[in-house]
Amino acid sequence: MANHKSALKRIRQDKKKNLHNRYYAKTMRNAVRKLRAITDKEEALKLYPSVQKMLDKLAKTNIIHKNKAANLKSSLTRQINKMA
Repeated sequence: MANHKSALKRIRQDKKKNLHNRYYAKTMRNAVRKLRAITDKEEALKLYPSVQKMLDKLAKTNIIHKNKAANLKSSLTRQINKMA
């Protein structure tokens, strides 16, 4: 166990940050899943901007890597464009 006051504080902060980051990462994954499950192009086009915004925000705050966000946006766009 940590012996210094600052180390104990860091452990507390890390737990809180980890919980916060896990929540937003999970929310993002669910949004992407929801968008991928949609078969109607109009519905997908309505939902896409909010998912894109979420990915950009998470990449900006380093919850996910910027390249992962770019790859997800790219694959979602391709999927939406393929819809009839």
